[in-house]
Amino acid sequence: MITALWAAVSGMSANGTTLSVVGDNIANMNTTAFKSNRANFSDVLSATITGASSSNSVGRGTQLDSITPLLTQGSLISTGNPLDLAIDGNGYFMVKDSNGTYYTRAGNFSLDKDGYLVNTSGMKVQGYMNTGTGTPGSLGNIRADSSANVAKATTTVNLNINLNSTASNVTTAFTLDGNGDGIKNDPKNYNFSTTTTVYDSHGASHEVTAYYAKSSANTWNVYYATESVSNPGALVLATGSSPQVLTFNTSGVLVSDGIAGSSNEPSIKFNFGSDVVSTQNIKFDYGTSLNQGGTGLNSSSQLADASQVLTASQDGNASGVMKGLSIDEAGLIYGVFTNGQNKVMGTLALTKFAAPDKLTKMGQNLLRQSNSSGQPVTGTPKTSGMGRVLSGSLEQSNVDLAAEFVTMIAAQRAFQANSRTVTTVDDMMQEVLSLKR
Repeated sequence: MITALWAAVSGMSANGTTLSVVGDNIANMNTTAFKSNRANFSDVLSATITGASSSNSVGRGTQLDSITPLLTQGSLISTGNPLDLAIDGNGYFMVKDSNGTYYTRAGNFSLDKDGYLVNTSGMKVQGYMNTGTGTPGSLGNIRADSSANVAKATTTVNLNINLNSTASNVTTAFTLDGNGDGIKNDPKNYNFSTTTTVYDSHGASHEVTAYYAKSSANTWNVYYATESVSNPGALVLATGSSPQVLTFNTSGVLVSDGIAGSSNEPSIKFNFGSDVVSTQNIKFDYGTSLNQGGTGLNSSSQLADASQVLTASQDGNASGVMKGLSIDEAGLIYGVFTNGQNKVMGTLALTKFAAPDKLTKMGQNLLRQSNSSGQPVTGTPKTSGMGRVLSGSLEQSNVDLAAEFVTMIAAQRAFQANSRTVTTVDDMMQEVLSLKR
């Protein structure tokens, strides 16, 4: 009977532990990236009746075997905050403080006053900072460089245009003073024009207009003009070169876009003021011509269609300041600047373990490496079996409330049944004690 009493007590203890685990799961059902736990039990070594076969062994109750985290991924919810990150797949974020390195699936991060990416406890998120050489730096703290994005002077303008092959030839010389009043603000003698915004070395914008004048059946002269520095409101032609000449074959394919004697695009010289680079060279590229080894499929054309700009781009930019961060699925961290530029600042690091269920819980959604978890394997998202990172999302807990309630009821009933065993054994012992009277 004493054995039965202790077996019942062990059952009460085991089911009490189950209720504790269930209670912890339910309490954390809204905790970011929380992983629910399950209590596992095993029977206690049986006592065998002397001389009896093993089928007549008497059990001694149950004992706690382990508490196992269930590592299924929780649902992902959208938050709209670009610094909220969720891992879709395997891996853990790495965070670090003076006490060492920790791991977490909770990606509710923010920037501290010094620009470091940190978790809710102020621990610094780990990654590979951009070195500017094309090669990622060593593993370390991720910091957003909020310093100004310096201006870049335009050096190349890429234009993909169509010039109307049916346009009439221009037989009169191009001029910026169309009415002859001495003020160069009314260009004349051209077929088509387009304006492109370019930037000087200080990041100031300037409008450059290209004027296209058809000189013969398949040849066009291009003149470039911008506002005069010394006479605002008037135009001035770019200096230092003859007009750029676009030559097409009879199929309308670009043969060359250079100047006489060269198939390469000339550098057009502009003067944007004395406080910037005095002479700024800008190349106007109309695509890879036949003379440059092109096929004509990705270059400007001369077809019997309206003259128009198909695509236009340039490589300069104004100065700007960082207004935010964006992070892609591969963990690349971009600084978003007010000048429209995005600058790669670094890459998030993810870590995986051979036995992630053996990591040690440290509280605050943090885990730490243990002897049983194996060594950390660190890499970047979407590589080496790591999951992808979703910006603007968080992983919810994987607690199944319905399943927890079922487990709670079963544990409660088992606890009651074991307590009834205790009272029954107590009654039997009272009967034994009463035999002496």
